[in-house]
Amino acid sequence: MSLNRTELVQAVAGKAGLTATDTDKVLRAFQDVVVEQLAAGETVSIPGFLAVGSAERAARTGINPQTGEKLEIPAGRRVKLTAGSTLKRAVQG
Repeated sequence: MSLNRTELVQAVAGKAGLTATDTDKVLRAFQDVVVEQLAAGETVSIPGFLAVGSAERAARTGINPQTGEKLEIPAGRRVKLTAGSTLKRAVQG
């Protein structure tokens, strides 16, 4: 089972004792800050939980699985997520 945005807002609002409107504003602000920092080449880290950064990816040759045709994939920057220790422990049970 997964949470959509509305369900996430409700769950966080309930745990934090905030209104859904205020919680939605906080999540939108968090999203804006992460996007701004990544665009500036910075990393956002919440110790023990998650680190969001970017990484350079070299140009490479790929293969179209339907046709077998080779194609060039250009170099670029990609989003990199790293799970923190608390998150890793939660997933391991």
